[in-house]
Parts: sequence; structure tokens; C-alpha cells
Amino acid sequence: MNTQTYPNFISKSFIVDHIRSILDFYDTRVIDNTGGYYQNYLDNGEHFNPGFRQLVSSSRIIVNYALASLYLNEEKYKSYAAHGLDYLENVHWQADKELYAWTLENHKPVDMTQQAYGYAFVLLAYAAAHKSGVRDCSAQIENVFNLLETRFWQAEYGLYADELSEEGILSDYRGQNSNMHLCEALIATYEATKRPAYLTRAKLVAENITQRQANYTKGLIWEHFTPTFEIDWDYNKGDPKNLYRPWGFQPGHQTEWTKLLLTINQYSPDDQLVTTAKFLFDQAYELAWDDKNGGLVYGFDPDGNWCDADKYFWVQAESFAAAIILYRATDDKQYLTSYNELWQYSWDHMVDHEFGAWFRILTQDNKKYSNQKSAAGAKCDYHTLGACFEVLKGL
Repeated sequence: MNTQTYPNFISKSFIVDHIRSILDFYDTRVIDNTGGYYQNYLDNGEHFNPGFRQLVSSSRIIVNYALASLYLNEEKYKSYAAHGLDYLENVHWQADKELYAWTLENHKPVDMTQQAYGYAFVLLAYAAAHKSGVRDCSAQIENVFNLLETRFWQAEYGLYADELSEEGILSDYRGQNSNMHLCEALIATYEATKRPAYLTRAKLVAENITQRQANYTKGLIWEHFTPTFEIDWDYNKGDPKNLYRPWGFQPGHQTEWTKLLLTINQYSPDDQLVTTAKFLFDQAYELAWDDKNGGLVYGFDPDGNWCDADKYFWVQAESFAAAIILYRATDDKQYLTSYNELWQYSWDHMVDHEFGAWFRILTQDNKKYSNQKSAAGAKCDYHTLGACFEVLKGL
């Protein structure tokens, strides 16, 4: 019998304190005075590979601090966010080519591949900064949306393509992950600007992924598609641990879509959104919860067998955010139970109670792989902070 005493995970004071504990890990060591943010940290907070930067982390840390300034009413965090915006606009953005550097080493471009996934977080960063009053980003929001429109939007399918070479050649790969985060960014952009066109586009992307595309796979969301958005069962079949394009069904992406669908429903009520959100969460929890070791595993195959039983921080965080929003939308106490189960697991295994923030990845039986807590492109506690902000919104 577990006699562990836990905090009250649903209390406002707990959520605020936990947000502050995560930020405390980064605050004194995140700013690089030569530009941008440090993105690679060991568990104790020491930097490794300090000169390496990636567009997603650069953008996500802006979001972290912009929203912290808003939800915690901490004016100082606006300057943290503004520091990142300056780097995004003057270093990641290569004005002569009108392209974003995907990766940088010592502030110089390394990889200039254009990723819709990266643009999603640039758009989200501008939306968060605009909403939080860091600065007026309305022109930048419109510019990034228009770049997405000309470079990635596939009007015939109502979804975004993924990857464009520096020379302007579009890859054949199509995926749901970039579309999911673009939907997230579009919702945030609507919240920041109140322009209905952004919500309309978010709803279209959500419907096409969670209805049309999911109908190919019995209602669950597959990751990979052909250029005509047919299911590609074989893409990365030998690579279920791929950082951005893993093979298999991703429980964390099912629950992220739960969160996004319910957020859209708040602005444009539709019973189908709630029905789909419940189905995705219920299936993910049923198929991916580890009864023996706790937590949700990373991936399962088309037959429901686990293809990657590791435990990732973001899967637990996105899922507890989805659970509490589902509870609020349905008043069904099973989702409050799931919320607390996810928090208890995370409190026991994912939260670093010594140095702060969360560990990134654990084995199935909850052992660490390394002492790297955060890494460029892989983790900056965006998911954990964002999930806590979602909980705080309802409190």
C-alpha cells in the first residue's frame, strides 16, 4: 500500500509554486549575454554545448517567459522574453535569405532547412509575447502566417507540409506533428489578436487531422503520411524513438489533441470536438498506462502493443493538462482521477526535487538514461510549464 503523502495537485498555490520551482532552475543561467538563451543543461544546472541553439527551443523559451510574466504577474519576465525575441529576429532570422536558421553554433547558421514545425513555435512565440504585453507583435504574427501560407500550406488537403530545403524544394514527407503544433499556435494567435481567421484555420487543421485523417486509423491519430496525405505505415518503422518523427501511435499526441480540441470548443462550441477529445484521451490512457511502473509509455503499434515503453516528461505533462480540461468540460470524475495519477507518478519520478525542473526521459522502470536534463530541440520545460499554465487558467 502506497502511504506517500502528496501535495494537493489541484490547488492554485501548489501550481504557482511548482511553476516558480521550474523557472528557478533556469532563471539565473538561461540568458546568454552575447545573444539568445543557453539551451543545454545537466541535471545540476551546468551548461553543456553552450554555443548550440535550435529554433524550437529558442521560440519555446520565449513562450515560457512571456506566459510567466502574464500568469505570475512578474514584470521581470517580460525582459527575459524580449531578450529571446531579439535573438529570434536578428540571429535565427537570416534577413538576406528571408529564412530561419534551424540550428546555430556560436550564433552562426548550421542548418538552414525550413521546418513547418519550427515556424509553428515562432508563431506561438509572437502570439505569447503579444498576448502578454511584451511588445506589439501583430505585424510579425501576420508575416509568419503569410510565410506559412506561401511555403507550407497545402490548400487541396487543408493541412501543412513539413520541410523545405534552403533552395526551396519541398520534401515529400507529410506529418501530423507539425500540423498539431501549428493548430496550437493558431489558437494562441487567435487568443492574442481576436482575429477570427486564425481560429477558422485552427479548426480546419484540427478537423482534418482528428476526423478525416484519423478515420484511416480507427479514430486514433497516426504520425506519418504520403505527399497526398495517405497513411504511411512504414516511415521510420525501425525508429520508434525518433525525436520528432517516431514510428507508432503516440499517446502524448492523442492527449495533446484532446487539449487542443477542448480549447477550440471553448471558443466555438461543438459536441463533436468534446466527443473526439474524450475518445483520444480514453484510448491513450487505456493502451499506454503502465500499471506496474506508473506513467504513460511513449508509443504503441497498430495492434496496441508498446513499441517504446520509455517514459517521457512531456507525455505526462500534456496528459495531466488534457485530463483537467476534460474534467472541467465533462464533470466526469474519472478525469480528475487520471489527473492525480499522472501528477503522483510525475512527482515520484519525473520532478527533480534536488535541483529543480523535470527529468526528460526515463526507462520503463523509471531509471535515468543520462544526467542531461534539457537539450536544444528536445526539452526546455516548455511542456511542463505550459501544462501548469493550463491548470492555472481554470483556477
